[in-house]
Amino acid sequence: MQTLSDSELRLFVDSVRRYFDTTTAQTPQITSAFLGTAPVPSHQFTGTVQFSGSYHGQVLVSMPSPLLRELLVLQHATDFSDANLLDAVGEIANTLAGNARKALGEGLKISVPTTRQGSADLHPTVRLHPYAITLRWNHQPALVLVDMERRE
Repeated sequence: MQTLSDSELRLFVDSVRRYFDTTTAQTPQITSAFLGTAPVPSHQFTGTVQFSGSYHGQVLVSMPSPLLRELLVLQHATDFSDANLLDAVGEIANTLAGNARKALGEGLKISVPTTRQGSADLHPTVRLHPYAITLRWNHQPALVLVDMERRE
């Protein structure tokens, strides 16, 4: 396995920005990007997409319920149940994975998103130290964890 290049990592930061710019017309503030040297705490809702093929690993998107509710309001949703919040965070993870596939090529296979509710530490499955991107949008925190490597 090979580590990701700076440009491969940058595409996730750019994808997060593009998602919020397109969906909300408000650019998020990227507050940090770092190597997670310890388990990374999640927010209340987490969506995960697995990668296979030319890359191996996963991307996790973790957001608190107020942020997801605000996103749903902007999309004219009226159902703010936990099930819909889980669907929303899963769809965001799927969108980021889809953008990665466009940039990294058709050899990147992506899974259907899985979701979970509840705050817990996020543990990597591929990298000892995954790439963590923290952000704020409309005063709400969020996290994207990139735990993937390129296959040789």
